[in-house]
Formats: sequence, C-alpha cells, structure tokens
Amino acid sequence: MIENLNPIQSYELLQQNKASVLVDVRTKIEHSFVGHPIGAIHIPWKEFPTMQINESFIREVEKIAPDKTAPILLLCRSGQRSLDAAKALEAYGYKHLVNITDGFEGPLDGSNHRGNIGGWRYNKLPWQQS
Repeated sequence: MIENLNPIQSYELLQQNKASVLVDVRTKIEHSFVGHPIGAIHIPWKEFPTMQINESFIREVEKIAPDKTAPILLLCRSGQRSLDAAKALEAYGYKHLVNITDGFEGPLDGSNHRGNIGGWRYNKLPWQQS
C-alpha cells in the first residue's frame, strides 16, 4: 500500500515509529546543494545527466530497510519521483510505503518558483545542506 502524507504528517510518523526510514530519492545535486531532511538516507531514483532509473535502487533500499513491513517514507522535489519509486518498491514486496506529497521544495507557485507554498523546507521541518 502506498500512502500519501504531507511533510508534517510524514515527520510525525518518523517521530512516532522508530522503525520507519526516510529515503531521499533526489539527485546528488538536489540532495547536496538544495538541502535534505536531517536523517534522510540518500538513494537516487534517477540521476543526471541521463535521468534513467537507478538500476540498483531496490537493492540499496533493501540494504537499509530489510524489513518489508517497516514504513518507508520517500521524498523527492515535489512528490512525483518519490511516487514512482514507491510503486517500484511496492512491486518488490514492500508493504508500508509513504509518498511525501509536495516533496522537499513543494509545488510551483504562480511565478513558477518552488518553496513558497509547500514542501518539507517550507514547513520548517529539520533540514540541512551538505
């Protein structure tokens, strides 16, 4: 099952369930320069310049989350790549997947800027830059 939670609900789940794992599926550049949630494990779903799916994604998740019943929360920039990654993990047998809606930067606003109307950072949840 894939559950869609907003960043605040996702952060609350992480605090309440110590078995939960937060996976940042963004590219290395996004993760490093834009910032990332504190404690997130970085496993890119796609990577520049090709933006092809990371063939080792599932194996890398399995290393950090071998229990397929533990909550796995997935985060990208706006919630789409994380949903695709969640679908792949679901097909592999993971049972409790959470797509973080609005992602780290949130949706585009009327001026085509991110970070002004939603997302992890907008909600002032713990984050850092590398």
